[in-house]
Amino acid sequence: MILIQGTFRLPVEHLAAAREPMARVVTASRAEEGCHEYAYAEDVLEPGLIRVSERWESRAHLAAHFKAPHMARWVEERAGFGLTDRQITLYEADAGTAV
Repeated sequence: MILIQGTFRLPVEHLAAAREPMARVVTASRAEEGCHEYAYAEDVLEPGLIRVSERWESRAHLAAHFKAPHMARWVEERAGFGLTDRQITLYEADAGTAV
């Protein structure tokens, strides 16, 4: 199991415009084979701070995710929204181990 935790920032003035593209990429990613969880959440105390949480069956599924057309589109869109401070950490976990 591959776990992804991270954050990125969007300028507050771009949040409203970014919501639909973010919802689109989350929905498409959740439909991908091997995706167990995919979420973006805005921090309630820091407007513009988006928290990322993902859970993938394997590295191969994650690699396929990065090649998906909706991800290519999101990479282009997020640059236009001024995305900064992207910090993503990948963890490998045994799917049978409770935490």
